Amino acid sequence: MSQAHKSRTTGGFLLINAQILSLFLLKLLLDLLITKSIMAKLSNRVNQISESQTIGMARKSRELKAQGIDIISLSLGEPDFATPQIIKDAAKKAIDDNFSYYTHVSGYLELREAICAKFKRDNKLSFTPDEIVVSTGAKQSIANAVLSLVNPGDEVIVPAPYWVSYLEIIKVAEGVPIIVETDLDSDFKMTPTQLQKAITPKTKLIMMSTPCNPTGSVYKRQELEALALIVFTHPELYIMSDEIYEHINFADPHQSFAQFDFIKDRVITINGVSKSFAMTGWRGGIMAAPKWIAQACDKMQGQFTSATSSITQKAMHKAMELDFDTYIKPMTEAFRKRRDLVLDLMKDIPGLKTNKPEGAFYVYPEISYYFGKKYKHYTINNGTDLTLFLLEEGHLALVPGAAFGEDKYIRFSYATSEEKLIEALKRMKEALAKLN
Repeated sequence: MSQAHKSRTTGGFLLINAQILSLFLLKLLLDLLITKSIMAKLSNRVNQISESQTIGMARKSRELKAQGIDIISLSLGEPDFATPQIIKDAAKKAIDDNFSYYTHVSGYLELREAICAKFKRDNKLSFTPDEIVVSTGAKQSIANAVLSLVNPGDEVIVPAPYWVSYLEIIKVAEGVPIIVETDLDSDFKMTPTQLQKAITPKTKLIMMSTPCNPTGSVYKRQELEALALIVFTHPELYIMSDEIYEHINFADPHQSFAQFDFIKDRVITINGVSKSFAMTGWRGGIMAAPKWIAQACDKMQGQFTSATSSITQKAMHKAMELDFDTYIKPMTEAFRKRRDLVLDLMKDIPGLKTNKPEGAFYVYPEISYYFGKKYKHYTINNGTDLTLFLLEEGHLALVPGAAFGEDKYIRFSYATSEEKLIEALKRMKEALAKLN
């Protein structure tokens, strides 16, 4: 090939590449302009909230699976068990009986009575039906409570790590999140001293969970009581206690914040059927609160969704009546066994530090050992980098700690089969070994 021909060929390639690059940059610019234009049309409340990273990671997993890639997704907190047959039968009967009309916004009376009986039986808590609101999932129960109590500028104390939606719901209410940092050394639990320091004249609400998502930490009775005593000294301060993982508890019997009579009239207890009864898709949430708060949430819900599905309510009614040892304990014991399996397998992976979670179905390891390490085009600077690396290189979907308030952790859900967990830890170990 002559030098002139080589020169023309090289010049042609460069011209084509330049054109491709120009088109690519033009597309990026157009996409940016379109995005800005759309955002300008949307309300500020929508623009200021973020997509749930757990849902986002699940979406990325599905996209890769659609491409034929074998992805193990441990990103969503969803039991892999089937809803107990007795609950499904109750729902089928409700359909056959034409129980398909509107109910009371807060749920039909007999269901709320059954929920009160459940609280009395399991938690030694006394509620009346007019203190109960049934919603379309515990997430709506939480949103109802926050929107009913928090005004713009009100401060809401949230111990970190926290469940992903707490902060976004506070933002919708135009409240101000006040984050209290916890760590491995404290088993990710907020101390009374930390709580006292975080309280200001603007503080309206505390939002926390036990058992906790994402850490699996479980507050003991004396730990809750110490926090309750701090709250007692601040008469305008309320507690939203998220107890959705109540029955997935491997330590002591579950402890509710509302057990302390001296602050019960300022406690909002959140529960539901998604986790303990393997009913995530049924969307059944429960709130127990002082009557005036329940009435406010009923009013709020009445303008958004009205009552949750009448069929779901019948299924929930049956769930409230089930014997723990027969229907729930086997699932809890399976989760305990999986937890022990995951912790044991993680011992073979260098650099992972974790607590021993006593509830829920998550492990939340600290992964800063891998910061600064590289492989191919990957450089690990935080948990988000590591989860992306594990997804693309190890075909394992996890959630970065950034979703829960601190990006030096990752959340690992063990709500799946032992076979998948063994394979997931194998992939994780092999992928992390490539980093240096």
